[in-house]
Amino acid sequence: MLRRIAVALVVLAAIGAAAFWFLTRPQSLSAEQAAALGSGDAQRGERMFHVAGCASCHARPKSTGPARLELAGGLELKTPFGTFVAPNISPDPNDGIGAWRVEDFAAAMLKGVAPDGSHLYPAFPYASYARMKPADVADLFAYLKTLPTVAGKAPPHRLGFPFNIRRGLGLWKLLYLDDQPVIALAADAPAAVREGQYLVEGPGHCGECHTPRDLVGGPLTDEWLAGAVAAEGKGTIPNITPGPGGIGDWSEGDITTALKDGFKPDFDTLGGSMVEVQQSLALLPDADRAAIAAYLKAVPPHENGYAAQPAPAAN
Repeated sequence: MLRRIAVALVVLAAIGAAAFWFLTRPQSLSAEQAAALGSGDAQRGERMFHVAGCASCHARPKSTGPARLELAGGLELKTPFGTFVAPNISPDPNDGIGAWRVEDFAAAMLKGVAPDGSHLYPAFPYASYARMKPADVADLFAYLKTLPTVAGKAPPHRLGFPFNIRRGLGLWKLLYLDDQPVIALAADAPAAVREGQYLVEGPGHCGECHTPRDLVGGPLTDEWLAGAVAAEGKGTIPNITPGPGGIGDWSEGDITTALKDGFKPDFDTLGGSMVEVQQSLALLPDADRAAIAAYLKAVPPHENGYAAQPAPAAN
């Protein structure tokens, strides 16, 4: 009897392991996505580069001016899961992405899969990039190939068990990787609002910072853009919905001004990590900032997605 139970347990364990291996396998591009990539256009790709704020993470920390186009990586993001380090994505063929094909780049952006077939960590915001048009991804890749080549690999991530087991990310992707829009717009939503939705939910990946997350780092989309505790656990990222504590009293013009010049309607300035994001968004055409503003005024209002912070101690 005990032998039969032992055999049954071994069989069940084997079935469970096989199911885990099957469910967590990395997914490649679909045939439709690969066909839609096209040859890529660097001029159009520059717009995607600024929308996505690639320099904010992949330029050397504290770079300014032309050095922000030297994408050597190295920025550290210290989180409860460990420390993630932004990689070199310059055209260097050994240390960057110079040896990648456009299909490799698209698989990383849309599926979170590296050229060697392993899962990428969602500190790289592919959960948002999954909503991008393949042609825009190809354009971005074409632009990245025009930037300076920088030698030197960034340091590896520093993660403990079990977060250093990449295969488990396949389960995370089953729960959170979705190429569909986050919110449903009205059928008669203006074109500017729809374009803003694409920019915010896709390449702009605003929800990655401004939306609260659950215990395994998945976005709580029913509190979309409601603000969140910062990924590094210190401070908060503001609510940018029209709800209480958000930007309900900001006009679309106020939003576009903040994105272009960094000035808020109360005459204060944007701060923290948003400074570098704003510097990238300032390089976009006016129509893109206006579209982002139109979308942010159209999203469902939410109360702040984080607990009230204690008041600073009196001196």
